[in-house]
Amino acid sequence: MALWCTIRTFAQHATELGNEQPATPVFFVKPNNCLQRNGQISVSGHPGEVHHEVECVVRLDQHAQPEAIAVGLDLTDRLTQGELRSEQLPWTKGKCFKGSAYVGGFVQWADSFESLVDEQTSLSLHLWVNDVLVQSAPLSEMTITPAAQRSELLTWAPVHAGDYLFTGTPSGVGQLHPKDRVYATLESHDGTVLSFIDTQCD
Repeated sequence: MALWCTIRTFAQHATELGNEQPATPVFFVKPNNCLQRNGQISVSGHPGEVHHEVECVVRLDQHAQPEAIAVGLDLTDRLTQGELRSEQLPWTKGKCFKGSAYVGGFVQWADSFESLVDEQTSLSLHLWVNDVLVQSAPLSEMTITPAAQRSELLTWAPVHAGDYLFTGTPSGVGQLHPKDRVYATLESHDGTVLSFIDTQCD
């Protein structure tokens, strides 16, 4: 199983980090042993910063179509990532540490990739830190859509059934600290919570 992660899919997030949005999807890969499904987020035990990035995660079927969706956190050591980028080195240390792919419970999704971002029925992402809403956006705001991500991946990547696609984060990313309470949701257009993460930072 691979964890395919797409960068800068929300234009405002690209802007907040001082980046240009790419013309076509750009990916990095987390090893599946970065995956965490429950428990606390390790902040005090990590030798660096830990920043939150809430995302819609799609589990792919044998045709690389969505079979299930969940809310996820692409946890990032932003300082380390920036240092590596400045030296034109891979981001691995800043993105692939233990527990850096935190994923809530999956719910079956029988519709298409396009329906995830349809303006009339779009899902939405929300993340609260200590009861303060810090990230919130409908998936319809994505300017590099999950369908476009899938199409690009299939031109070169060894995609298999059961792989996860992290589809990108909206603006509002920030650093987590010990004892922070983190609550994240993936919601339907009517506000029904489809998947959630409710945890604390140690």
